[in-house]
Amino acid sequence: MKLSNQASLMAVALATANAAASSSSSSPYTPRTYSMYSPKASEIAQHASNATTNHRTSNVSGAATNRVVQIWLENTDYDKAAGDESLAWLATKGITLDNYWALTHPSEPNYLASVAGDYFALNDDRFIALPANVSTVVDLLDTKNISWAEYQEHQPYTGFQGFNYSNQETFANDYVRKHNPLMLFDSITNDADRLANIKNFTEFYHDLNGSSLPQWSFITPNMTNDGHDTTIKFAGAWARGFLEPLLSNEYFMENTLVILTFDENETYAVKNKVFTILLGGSIPESLHGTTDSTYYDHYSLLSSVEANWNLPSLGRHDVDANVFQLIANATNITNQVVDTTYKVNNATYVGYLLDDKIALPAPNVTATNKNGKGVLQKIVSVWSSDYSSQASASYFTSTTTTQSVASLTDVATLVSSNVERSAAASSTSGSMSSRATSHANVSSSVSHGGSGVVGLNWTSMLTLLIASIFA
Repeated sequence: MKLSNQASLMAVALATANAAASSSSSSPYTPRTYSMYSPKASEIAQHASNATTNHRTSNVSGAATNRVVQIWLENTDYDKAAGDESLAWLATKGITLDNYWALTHPSEPNYLASVAGDYFALNDDRFIALPANVSTVVDLLDTKNISWAEYQEHQPYTGFQGFNYSNQETFANDYVRKHNPLMLFDSITNDADRLANIKNFTEFYHDLNGSSLPQWSFITPNMTNDGHDTTIKFAGAWARGFLEPLLSNEYFMENTLVILTFDENETYAVKNKVFTILLGGSIPESLHGTTDSTYYDHYSLLSSVEANWNLPSLGRHDVDANVFQLIANATNITNQVVDTTYKVNNATYVGYLLDDKIALPAPNVTATNKNGKGVLQKIVSVWSSDYSSQASASYFTSTTTTQSVASLTDVATLVSSNVERSAAASSTSGSMSSRATSHANVSSSVSHGGSGVVGLNWTSMLTLLIASIFA
């Protein structure tokens, strides 16, 4: 399709959205708000002097790996990342996943979803806190005493709960809470012992050199090294510089699976696929430099951990997410073939964090995950009543936690507001996002996880139009 035709179709789509949006003077949604915690330097120094740090390890055998390490980079389109020479070098040391998807935009909801199985309709990077009855991967790991930790570059001290921590010399962006997924949950921040596992890079090297690395970890570089405030070349060079020594470290490599991925792509209007590599000693040399085209997304980070250690589920989108093939092979799991023809994954849905009138979605307490386990019993006990009442009210279908909606005006308001935000954030790339009202997987009549978008509504048609323009 010629560029002029692309521009014409885009103009039609945006005109339709804006016309509908103009019928309402304001958004019909009121996002939940929270009091931001931004301590002064003196407070940070005081708390740092009293901070406690755990250095726990364990040795619980997994089906395909004994250690899972996740490293996240930022905001890069698949092709740009795949073309970076440093990342291309790393790809020769492992398996490239060329059909791995982020879930939505912007950054924070993707981080959130990777540990909780849902992003609860978050559509920005604001300060949020999920209540203590929302479980995470930590609750699953704890059932078998599998050690875990986060390592956040330049977090000022273990357990720091502030919104950010700037570079103390240049005052540039550095550590940010939105890239620290476990810090978004009251079940972590209200527990001093769990907070002692939320550490910085100084503690990573302490644990590495002391042979006390946990079996599950989430590693976040600072805002310079992850590419958020720099370029893919800079982030790629950092990733190789960080990982190359580890790939020759016998202790680190032994039975370790490293997932190097990105939170989201940069250009909102195209399919939200992100470049991802599996590395580490758990990858046979015979698979180095190969490609796996199975459909995965950030929920696969949960389903793969569950399958590897035969853990129960959270009852959310972890339940039916595809499992990394290395682990699927070891556990006799058959992955689903997912049709991505019309998949975009660039929009939120109308739910808890977007609209304070909507209740927190209950997990499906009756679900069974890929490895045949039910939902964590603690979750069942807490949520059974809410699940029954929401299910009877058709709050969701199958394993989905998505709220269906709305009106044409609602849809257009979301589309319009996100277009404006995207244009401001990325004027050079022409990024935009159709802010849909179903789950981020807006695709024909079937969406990931049984999200239950029955038929094509106006939202889906607009998304498909935009997708077709950029296909």
